[in-house]
Amino acid sequence: ESSCGVLAIDKAREPITLVLAEDGTIVDDEDYFLCLPSNTKFVALAKDEKWSGKNSGTSWLSETVDEVDSAAEKWKQLARQLKDDLSNIILMSEEDLQVLIDVPRSDLAEELAQSETKIRVLQDTLQQVLDRREEERQSRQLLELYLEALKTEDSILSKVAEPQAAPRKEMDVVDIGTSSTDSSATTALSIQVLAALKEKPAPELCLDSQDLELVLKEDAAALASALGWDKQKAGAVQAACEQELSKRLRQVQALHSLRSTSKGKKALPWGDWPSAKRRK
Repeated sequence: ESSCGVLAIDKAREPITLVLAEDGTIVDDEDYFLCLPSNTKFVALAKDEKWSGKNSGTSWLSETVDEVDSAAEKWKQLARQLKDDLSNIILMSEEDLQVLIDVPRSDLAEELAQSETKIRVLQDTLQQVLDRREEERQSRQLLELYLEALKTEDSILSKVAEPQAAPRKEMDVVDIGTSSTDSSATTALSIQVLAALKEKPAPELCLDSQDLELVLKEDAAALASALGWDKQKAGAVQAACEQELSKRLRQVQALHSLRSTSKGKKALPWGDWPSAKRRK
């Protein structure tokens, strides 16, 4: 509301969202606003408008990795993203993280104009992020197995407790989960993203943040049709993607806040990334 008055914005365009012009970080906290360096540029977004540094909510990935002719070109584009801001690590897909891990240390050092020692720290950090996502995926799978086991146990105990109950006519139950789906449904998602959603456990962990945004923008019914699922299952996947994207953006915003309050540096110092200790 205060931004509307200061900028003389029509009340009809509320709510107004204030973001950093540099990278699209949302400024919704007065303490965060006060810690920003002087002469910081802002952009005021009216309702239904989105940050458009390059028409993407994750504008710090503005150098989007388009389809490239070679793996060498891809890793160089990814490296440039890290050169701009190391916090882009958080927003990358597992595939992109692996690409940078596999690049020869000397080549990556030359591209980023850093010593091989610092590149070793960087690649260790990338591996640590990748390992954390895998550990989280495994934890979710174990939890799902545990909950499924509890459900099965409850079902068995229920049948034992009610021996006189009439048998259920399970054959009369019609699976309507996919009866109304249309496998030819159009969707803005790529074949790779749809395959990840359908086949990978905890797919939100392997997608980059731009793909997560695309999943959230999809209509639940259209997504369900494209995947051959019911709306409930498609909605659950969208909810998981929304939670993962929100977590990543909070992490990036926290890093940007720290960056702004520590000597006003434009990018996180390379030396601030601790050597990654692989957990066994």
